[in-house]
Amino acid sequence: MNNTKTNIIFVLPSLAAGGAERILSYVAQNLNSKQFNVTLLITGYEKDTVYQIENLNIVYFNKPRVLKAFGSLFQFFRKHKPDIVVSSIVHLNTMIALMSPYFRNTKFVSREANVLTVLNNHNPYTNSAFPKAMIVLAYKLVDCIICQSKDMQKDMIANYKVPKTKTVLINNPITKVFNLKTATHDTSRPMKFITIGRLSKEKGHERIIKVLAQLNFPFQYTIIGSGNEKDSIFEMLDNKNLTKNIKYISFTKNVETYLAESDLFLQGSYVEGFPNVLIESCVVGTPILAFNAPGGLDEIIEPGKNGYVADTEADYLKYLNQLYNSFPFNPETVSQVVKNKFNSHKIINEYTNLFLKLSHKNQHV
Repeated sequence: MNNTKTNIIFVLPSLAAGGAERILSYVAQNLNSKQFNVTLLITGYEKDTVYQIENLNIVYFNKPRVLKAFGSLFQFFRKHKPDIVVSSIVHLNTMIALMSPYFRNTKFVSREANVLTVLNNHNPYTNSAFPKAMIVLAYKLVDCIICQSKDMQKDMIANYKVPKTKTVLINNPITKVFNLKTATHDTSRPMKFITIGRLSKEKGHERIIKVLAQLNFPFQYTIIGSGNEKDSIFEMLDNKNLTKNIKYISFTKNVETYLAESDLFLQGSYVEGFPNVLIESCVVGTPILAFNAPGGLDEIIEPGKNGYVADTEADYLKYLNQLYNSFPFNPETVSQVVKNKFNSHKIINEYTNLFLKLSHKNQHV
């Protein structure tokens, strides 16, 4: 690798649809090529790729599971001797951390994608497959942990014994240029709600459905996403006699269109890493109604400007009724709130400064 630049390798399980995949591949593509030699390693299959990647060296290992790529990753690091390795998602972070002692001249950076303590309460697989003691050990071995939100940073420090000095807070950037919608809620037609995300327990679709079943005004609800809870979600919709109100889409590349057509984004999650889709919704001009949950909501939502946060189902219902009767949100204000905080230039600069700081240390190893 070129010694005049910082040689950096990003590692992801796949380039399938997902927040971590999109954000880290976006960062990899947008680092300054005059400062960095960048390679993106994908442990999974090339055929699963949904994100368009340009001007970036990508290597696919085409393995069915992350663990199956252990040997390939180890050999790649040994051959190319990177200055920095950046990974994301806990199972990949853990595996790479355990091989890090063999590469003393490489700085290892883990980007955590969730508030793990809360996630484990709603996703038993994560807890059983990666015991807390193993994660504590892994994060002891890495040089830096990127946290997407203050809640995540607090969780790492309080529950995973990570020194604050080893953490860095970098929010997710706005990764696409979306057009600002011009239309606001039309009181002459049914209110249009939307939720985009994986259909899994921690995403909390069921508590949104419980509230919607209590509404006395006309509405349409678009659900976009796929996952192992699909059947139970639709069974619940059927039991609540809401199927007629639902538009379901398993996957789309036209997220902007659906967000712009909606009046309000409904967020039901019990926990998030840092929900990219909420930022995108705001960029388009569609405000958010979310249940209070750890994972950056207080960094994204400014109550009354681009959304509201409800503590209970009763609060959620109250907000929906209020918004149907009086809709205070202006698309331009909704959009500007997040553009000020999460614009791409600002966030890429934060990543750049971190990587240059780490590579500078490397020169003195």
